[in-house]
Amino acid sequence: MKQYLSQLNDAQLAPTLQKDGPMIVIAGAGSGKTRVLTYRIAYLMSQGVDAFNILALTFTNKAAREMKGRIADIVGDSEAKNLWMGTFHSVFAKILRFEGHHLGFPSNFTIYDTQDAQKLISSIIKQLGLDKDIYKTKQVYSRISSYKNSLITVKAYFNNPELMEADAMARRPRMGDIYKEYVDRCFKAGAMDFDDLLLRTNELLTRFPNVLAQYQNKFRYILVDEYQDTNHSQYLIAHGT
Repeated sequence: MKQYLSQLNDAQLAPTLQKDGPMIVIAGAGSGKTRVLTYRIAYLMSQGVDAFNILALTFTNKAAREMKGRIADIVGDSEAKNLWMGTFHSVFAKILRFEGHHLGFPSNFTIYDTQDAQKLISSIIKQLGLDKDIYKTKQVYSRISSYKNSLITVKAYFNNPELMEADAMARRPRMGDIYKEYVDRCFKAGAMDFDDLLLRTNELLTRFPNVLAQYQNKFRYILVDEYQDTNHSQYLIAHGT
């Protein structure tokens, strides 16, 4: 048995050695789930699986770096560097750099951080002549973020009377107008915010079946660390791919 595999107990070894088919590993904190995922990738590569065909999604960049480092120690740097490994946002940003032109975005689109996004929203609130004490920038930003993470586009928002009523009850009946203006201005600026990296990837894979098929064919093995923490958007992309 390969030396690194001897570090695993029987419960850890079984999922590590399972090459094909869906699988979920349920275990408590500190029980070695990330080690299993790391060694499973190394084992797959030792069995002839090309690094380009493996997608590993983590929840922090630090976790991705540490996992990639451990894998490089086993299979070598030249092989490990070809892995698609990172956070949902970083991996989807990479895909959108290649494929965003289908949605009308340049390959060098800007990614707005929270401060950039809130600054734009603040200017829209002022532009629309709204009361900034009612339409508080951070609250509006949070609301728009929740729409996007629930895959609610501007069109879907205006087709959802319950959402519009909820915003009206919260004394913010112009939320839809702010959302539309925000999305339009981001698009015109060739920019996406962090939530767009998920929303736009979902849109890309839903609207363009040929692109979806391309990545389904590419990623023969998809591994998700802390899968239980995925939100609706992340789940649908991982499941669909």
